Amino acid sequence: MRPISDDDVRLRIARDNPWWRDPTQPIVEAEFPRRVYFAPLKALALDFSVRRATVLLGPRRVGKTFMIKQLVAEAICSGIDAKGILYVSIDTPIYSGISLQHFLDLMPIKSAASRRLVIFDEIQYLRNWEVHLKDLVDNYPDTKFIATGSAAAALRLKSQESGAGRFSDFMLPPLTFYEFLKFLGEDEAIIKTSKRVDTATNRESFEYEIRDLEKLNSRFIDYLNYGGYPEAVLNEQIRNNPEQFIRNDIIDKVLLKDLPSLYGIQEIQELNRLFSFLAYNAGNEASLENISQESGITKPTIKRYIEYLESAFLIIKLSNVDVNCRTMKRERTFKVYLNNPSMRAALFAPVEAGDSENIGHLTECAIFSQWQHSSSFRDLRYARWRDGEVDIVYLAGPKHLPVWVGEIKWSDRIQRNRWNELKSIQVLLKNHPSIRAAFFTSRTATDKFEVDGRTCKVWPSALYCYTVGRNITTRLSPPISPGTDEAIVKAA
Repeated sequence: MRPISDDDVRLRIARDNPWWRDPTQPIVEAEFPRRVYFAPLKALALDFSVRRATVLLGPRRVGKTFMIKQLVAEAICSGIDAKGILYVSIDTPIYSGISLQHFLDLMPIKSAASRRLVIFDEIQYLRNWEVHLKDLVDNYPDTKFIATGSAAAALRLKSQESGAGRFSDFMLPPLTFYEFLKFLGEDEAIIKTSKRVDTATNRESFEYEIRDLEKLNSRFIDYLNYGGYPEAVLNEQIRNNPEQFIRNDIIDKVLLKDLPSLYGIQEIQELNRLFSFLAYNAGNEASLENISQESGITKPTIKRYIEYLESAFLIIKLSNVDVNCRTMKRERTFKVYLNNPSMRAALFAPVEAGDSENIGHLTECAIFSQWQHSSSFRDLRYARWRDGEVDIVYLAGPKHLPVWVGEIKWSDRIQRNRWNELKSIQVLLKNHPSIRAAFFTSRTATDKFEVDGRTCKVWPSALYCYTVGRNITTRLSPPISPGTDEAIVKAA
């Protein structure tokens, strides 16, 4: 049998890089809206003064390849020779066994002294990719390298271990609720934005007011069902068949292909069963013991699978603190949320306006999902003790003291029985002078009052979700720093 020839490889590369033939031909992806993450990615990836490869991480189908093609269009407009821009999807069968170096040898512009942009999509399918990419970064100072991948477990681990000083990780999460409304073109029609300037610090801040609460909540439920994926927002056919798009094209590929190939998982159905169990119980407190009893899977296996699912961007695992806001030395319980709430609709059934219990759990998933691109995300916990629970606690400072706390609900019970609903929050406020503020989300209720000398704000969950997502994403350029994170935390 004959090996695949370089001529055949060149033909495929030329097909994947049509700008080599005609740099004036429009790139289709460039005509679509940009995600708010595009500007900071562009600033990082096209900075030729820094000799680092950009590793773009994220779940399947959140727009990584789409953003890469938009980046190609921007690079051509910025003056980079179109023939010096290479895009290669490593999982293409004809590229099997080809080294990264060989792709560079097949480019029209081969001079290492010319500015070039080289993109390796789905790089996790190349064995020892991190070693080869680091070598290219060291040897081609005038070439910017970008690598993308969905199987984040292997990518993040290897980029940290082998790419120290040569790789910059950039995480692309699912669409925020803010982006979802922007993509629909309904942001300004539903939310009124007002800018304020602090005269003492000259710092700008924004306040968001609901113009149409019924429409906002309706769109929020749409977001829970399909809104985390750009394609689903822009394509009505996909929205009408989330099971095919989300379950078959996204979840199953991760569970049946990515994770088994990376970690040698033999019991694929066992992994699938565990994920379905966790997805169904998203937002509920769990332990290795009770998961093992319900699923029939051993505790060591569950622990390992949860780590894989978390690092592959399918779930978010949230640790707890006790009434003293101290983390347990031995983690006995935790909560699991879906990285993207839309996955639940594909696995089971879409939620509807009257399904308050499931909407409540998915609301928690959605709100934690908004935080994923903030460095503050690692400091979020939930509190649980014998007589109480608080959904979200933010710890800050060298002593990890609680700064603010909140309850996430999809109901208006707080209007009828305020102090009963707030009793767990009150316990933490009394025990911790470091807590500056508290919040409580609702379905429609809005209020503001004092609890033990601290402000407690009540606002609709959809507005809170929008605010967190917008505050974080609009502070991405320049990249998030401790100062801007603090502003986000105060806004929350």
